Amino acid sequence: MASRPQLIAGLAGLGVLAGASLVLAQTAPTPRPAPVAPVATTPLAAPVASPSEEAPPSVVVAPAPVAAPPVQASEVAPAAPPKGQVVEKPAESTLKRARYDIAILQALDKVTAETVRFEAAVGQPVRYKTLVITVKACEQAAEDEPQEDSIAYMTVDSQPRAAAGKPTPAARQVFKGWMYASSPGLNPLQHPVYDTWLITCRAATPVSSGGR
Repeated sequence: MASRPQLIAGLAGLGVLAGASLVLAQTAPTPRPAPVAPVATTPLAAPVASPSEEAPPSVVVAPAPVAAPPVQASEVAPAAPPKGQVVEKPAESTLKRARYDIAILQALDKVTAETVRFEAAVGQPVRYKTLVITVKACEQAAEDEPQEDSIAYMTVDSQPRAAAGKPTPAARQVFKGWMYASSPGLNPLQHPVYDTWLITCRAATPVSSGGR
């Protein structure tokens, strides 16, 4: 085994060697980088526009169009026909409803379920129990109308019969208007006890061929 003085001497030698290496590393010349030659730069030429590539036109923003007010039909004047052209007016229809002097009616008692059919002359009141029916006009649809029908304009009054020795009660109108034979429910009589509707118009000859 080495003695303590020998160990101390060995460690001292190692320290001297390490210090010498460090001094040599610090004193060694550092290599300088090779100089870099400057690169010549050429300015870029401005791009030359080809003939087909013209500068875009400046954009002009047009104001939004203002909507014109609607023109009423009465403000539009009809276009004048070409000079020398004859304008024919459309022929007016000469077809009128034929009027008859007899209306065929049917009445119903809703309490007793009694049904009766009777005639009513135009302009003459007809009584059915407490109803007084007066037909003002009875017409047949013209040939140019879409549906063949009978139409009667009438009034219906509610008036009970006068009792013996008492004045006749005042009449109260319960219906006034047109009734249609093909559509009894279109404009019906509104009464809690009785009902009546038109069946057809009848006469040997029409009273007149004029309109109502």
